Amino acid sequence: MQMLIIASCASFSGALLALLVYHFAVVRRSLKGVRGSLAVIDGLLGGKAATATNRLSALEDIAAEERSLLAGIQARLAELEGLARTDISRIGFERYDAFDDTGSELSYALALLNREGDGVVLTSIYSRTDSRTFGKAVEKFEPVVHASPEELRAVARARDRR
Repeated sequence: MQMLIIASCASFSGALLALLVYHFAVVRRSLKGVRGSLAVIDGLLGGKAATATNRLSALEDIAAEERSLLAGIQARLAELEGLARTDISRIGFERYDAFDDTGSELSYALALLNREGDGVVLTSIYSRTDSRTFGKAVEKFEPVVHASPEELRAVARARDRR
């Protein structure tokens, strides 16, 4: 029985010695390579002070902030696009002589339209004795009521302006 215990201890010691040799010969070298790779990754991601995990966590935080900022920008852009559809961004101006006895093209037609072509055309007719001003609604670049050629040219100029 004693021989069996001695043989078991000897084989256990031999296995332990083989495991120790394997650890120093193979595993330790592999771990050293892995540590070196991690050091390189840490250096690439965040410098010597930061670990890869900390750097990736910081990048995730930055990405979350950027997503929040992007959502705010998209909301503001939608608001501005809504305003842009109704602003007066197309203006057409046509000067002319309404009567033969007046000069200097003191009469005019002024079209004030949004991007959709909705708005108004204002006309001022000058004569030697008085001036008259008219306003006509415009929808989709077409006056709602009969328009003079000068008013139509003002609307066309507003439509062609970008």
